[in-house]
Amino acid sequence: MLTSILPFFLLLPLLGYVISLFIPAKNETFISRFAFGTMGLHLFSSLGFVGLWLSRGLPSINLREWSLYKNPHYDFFIAFYFDHISAVYLLVGSFLTFLVTLYSRYYLHRESGYKRFFNTILFFFLGYNLVILSGNLETLLIGWEILGLSSFLLIAFYRDRYVPVKNAVKVFSIYRIGDVGLILAMWMSHHLWHANITFARLNNYELVSEHLQRHTLIGVFVSLMILVSAAAKSAQLPFSSWLPRAMEGPTPSSAIFYGSLSVHLGVFLMLRTFPFWEHQLSVRIMIGLMGLTTSFLASGITRVQSSVKSQIAYASIAQIGLIFVEIAFGLNTLALIHFAGNAFLRTYQLLVSPSVVSYLIRQQYYHFVPRVPAFEGKWPKRFRYTFYTFCLKEGNLDAFMYRYLWNPLKLAGKQFDYLTVDRAFYIFTPIFVLGFMAQYFNAHLPEQFSHYLPIGFSLIGLLLVLKAFTERRRVELSWTLVMMNHCWVALAISFNEKVTMHQIGLYLSGILLAGFAGIIVLKRLRRLEGDIDLNRFHGNSYIHPRIALWFLLCSLGLSGFPITPAFIGEDLVFSHIHANQLTLAFITALSLILDGLAIIRIYARVFLGPHVKSQYDMAYRSS
Repeated sequence: MLTSILPFFLLLPLLGYVISLFIPAKNETFISRFAFGTMGLHLFSSLGFVGLWLSRGLPSINLREWSLYKNPHYDFFIAFYFDHISAVYLLVGSFLTFLVTLYSRYYLHRESGYKRFFNTILFFFLGYNLVILSGNLETLLIGWEILGLSSFLLIAFYRDRYVPVKNAVKVFSIYRIGDVGLILAMWMSHHLWHANITFARLNNYELVSEHLQRHTLIGVFVSLMILVSAAAKSAQLPFSSWLPRAMEGPTPSSAIFYGSLSVHLGVFLMLRTFPFWEHQLSVRIMIGLMGLTTSFLASGITRVQSSVKSQIAYASIAQIGLIFVEIAFGLNTLALIHFAGNAFLRTYQLLVSPSVVSYLIRQQYYHFVPRVPAFEGKWPKRFRYTFYTFCLKEGNLDAFMYRYLWNPLKLAGKQFDYLTVDRAFYIFTPIFVLGFMAQYFNAHLPEQFSHYLPIGFSLIGLLLVLKAFTERRRVELSWTLVMMNHCWVALAISFNEKVTMHQIGLYLSGILLAGFAGIIVLKRLRRLEGDIDLNRFHGNSYIHPRIALWFLLCSLGLSGFPITPAFIGEDLVFSHIHANQLTLAFITALSLILDGLAIIRIYARVFLGPHVKSQYDMAYRSS
């Protein structure tokens, strides 16, 4: 009975999201009541299900639903798993989303994006439930992608302003690193287990211990990739700077996303995979040191913030750092209690923050209270002032990411400014044809030659997507180069054995369909608006909302979002990269990071931000 009820918690938000798309935007009352009713039904169903689960003796529920793609060497299937970790996250998530939905009914009254907000909240909740009920990494990745997209849409909710859109792109860039960390963990897991491993099987100590003893380095690599994904999602060092930037969205979305639920999913990932890395001492030390360092620095940064939202964001980061320390020590029950307490507290603080700020501003004129000496007042002055300046600059975390990650990539991409669509076609098409012929005669090529050809082809794809990432003038060129990158990735992987043309076709079918549809949409917009370069934000969703929606769907398809076969194709591509082809895996992963960023950058620049035509209302750039 419990097994048959579990899919209901995914079908309900999915059905609610689909129905909410067809509700007229002007009918605020019905929109809010429908969302409120959906979340209320989910909450009471969760309470009943958990109560029934407790009465049955807390059994672990493992449910394999269906295979999306299967061949003799690979099986991409959807699986669900429910235990005490899922139960805590399900109850906390249902209650807090229900609370925020109730709060938003009045907070966003007469807001132009009223319907869009509730649509996105239901979409987010679908992704959240997919993550916490997932039974394997593939299912978890689907929910992970949905959460990343809904985060971007809610941060850029005020899409006619410059800062929210810019910060949304920044946050998405960090999320993309986390996505690729998961993909790399899945890739190496396939080589470790020679199967699509489920979380239920990870609880088999003998099985895990046997595999890790024979493949210690592979186990450490998988654990580190999981840690990178968790750190990016939970804003741990060195990714902490994105969380206060995400507060540009509406206060209710800040509460539900970055105060309580989404930001704690990195913790969930570490708890769910704990049986895999619990006996890897080096990984546990790394997790503990990362959490402790993050907690210490975030606590200092919190104390010098002038914005109440930023204070709450860094306070939440500090507590999540402590939760990571608890997990590293194996105190999983304490970590779950800490998660629930931190989630409730931050949601409350964010929801009341506008009222509290207003109250404190008024009260300070009538009840002045001298500043209480802090504990750091006993520190040496030079150290105290240095630490204060360091915290005031938020640890230079943004500058660190730009200096050592994004700027080198941009500098490399600018070396190809001479490329146009025609030149890219005439230069790389003959090479691609030669590569395709080499793949056809692969069996007759020298072994060393066959080893380096895939790396060379994947490097060409990386160079193309670097140019797409840095292109600032021709939007069609940037879009086309992303499409070409996927083709070069497919060519590089095709040299490995067991890769069939059917599998390559599955991967490229969604890419090419979305890519050519996106070009048609861009051509249509250019006919209507004229100039749509990438030097500035154009805000075309202001007067072309339908075109913006179609282009967003094309962007999701081209980036491998779970709406086309390309999503399965990306995982399928990595499954054919051998365990000793780390260079090829790294180049392919970097290509996927950059193509997602190039695509979301195109969408943001062309359709979001202040409208390029001055007769429309626009916010100041520094708002």
